[in-house]
Amino acid sequence: MAESCRKEIVDLLNSTGRENMDQLISHMDENGFFTSPCSGSYHLAYEGGLAEHSLNVCRAAFKLLDTLGPDMPEEQKIPKESVIIASILHDLGKMGQFGKPNYVPNMLKGRATKANPNPEPYQSEKKPFITNPELLSVDHEIRSIQIASQFIRLEEEESYAILNHNGMYSNLRYAYSGKETPLNLIIHWADMWAARVIETGEQQDAGSNE
Repeated sequence: MAESCRKEIVDLLNSTGRENMDQLISHMDENGFFTSPCSGSYHLAYEGGLAEHSLNVCRAAFKLLDTLGPDMPEEQKIPKESVIIASILHDLGKMGQFGKPNYVPNMLKGRATKANPNPEPYQSEKKPFITNPELLSVDHEIRSIQIASQFIRLEEEESYAILNHNGMYSNLRYAYSGKETPLNLIIHWADMWAARVIETGEQQDAGSNE
């Protein structure tokens, strides 16, 4: 699953024809995009979950574009390459930055007993990961744009869609309200559908195999 997921993501990103995309993909490989969890506990909180979620969002966004796109005014038509870039890279910052991962194992202290006064810490099953306290910025939306922009040119609407993919759930919600764009809405809806519908079942299936 992990390798096929990576291949599909790489093929999609390369299909955009965006200059220096190969450098961005190499950076993603080297900094854990394809091995990072997607959340601490809510959805796909396991190795490779971030890449899996990004692909789920892209697939959902394609379906929305196919359904809603034909009715859009010509001047608002959304390029397919923008859907790919905004959906695949919307959570790019969740892999971390500055050599620090975004998620680290949530290690709990074992209960001491007379027989074992110094138990080894163990990883929480309920919340396997936490946000890395060593990262100064907690806004992965901003981090996603920063990382991507080091390598490829982002169009304004792509940047805006990535920045506001959490919609009114974001810390940026007050500046966002009333300024929604078609691309932004598609990425937001696709992200919510993937996380709240598609991946609920996937998370349960993954948990049953642990």
